[in-house]
Amino acid sequence: MQTNATHTHPVPPPYSSLVAVGDSFTEGMSDRLPDGSYRGWADLLAGRMAARSPGFRYANLAVRGKLIGQIVEEQVGVAAAMGADVITLVGGLNDTLRPKCDMGRVRGLLEEAVERLAPACKQLVLMRSPGRQGPVLERFRPRMEELFVCIDDLAARHGALVVDLYGAPSLADPRMWDVDRLHLTAEGHRRVAEAVWQALGHPAEDADWRTPMAATPPPAWAARQLAHARFARQYLLPWIGRRLTGRSSGDGLPAKRPELLPYEGPAT
Repeated sequence: MQTNATHTHPVPPPYSSLVAVGDSFTEGMSDRLPDGSYRGWADLLAGRMAARSPGFRYANLAVRGKLIGQIVEEQVGVAAAMGADVITLVGGLNDTLRPKCDMGRVRGLLEEAVERLAPACKQLVLMRSPGRQGPVLERFRPRMEELFVCIDDLAARHGALVVDLYGAPSLADPRMWDVDRLHLTAEGHRRVAEAVWQALGHPAEDADWRTPMAATPPPAWAARQLAHARFARQYLLPWIGRRLTGRSSGDGLPAKRPELLPYEGPAT
């Protein structure tokens, strides 16, 4: 006698808290709100999680410009002590973009962070960071990919999830990046939030987040040259200056959301 088996997808547990650890990517630049503050993928994700978990709490310890050593020193211990259900960790990319980068040290610090955070939560989430097309990425791509190999290895050893943003065609599109060419637009952050949401086992709200936007005619030559000049003047030269002097855009800035408090969702 045959029976018809019904296959159901497991429902993810209603996680009750989230702590985000990292740099500008997790802080939410350049997803700017009308009041001048930043929203970003972590706020969007927290809003979705809060909608299905009454009393949901959220902290975001991220500060722009932080290197992996600073993240370990300033954020990891705080995050581990909070006892959150989910912790996201994205770090190390700023190190790979420095002229001189000791990848062995970066790997060691990332391993220390994972070893401290994984036992402190129900689910640790790591990411292979997105990278837009262009000469800057090409120069640093070997370091980035070395970092991603390390992330995959640590995730396998410590039961962490890896969200592969680097392999998503949509996020390589220059239109997903702000004029500074370093930070995602609001649409880019929305897609990252969707990617993490699905990685945590939730049903897709946007099954096509990896799909690139429809093609549009490229800007005229003069417009491209104007954009290049503006980028160099407003963003590239100051960024190079900070690299050469050891300064950071996040020097002196506090964590975005330093306490694990109830969260009702991001502002719109």
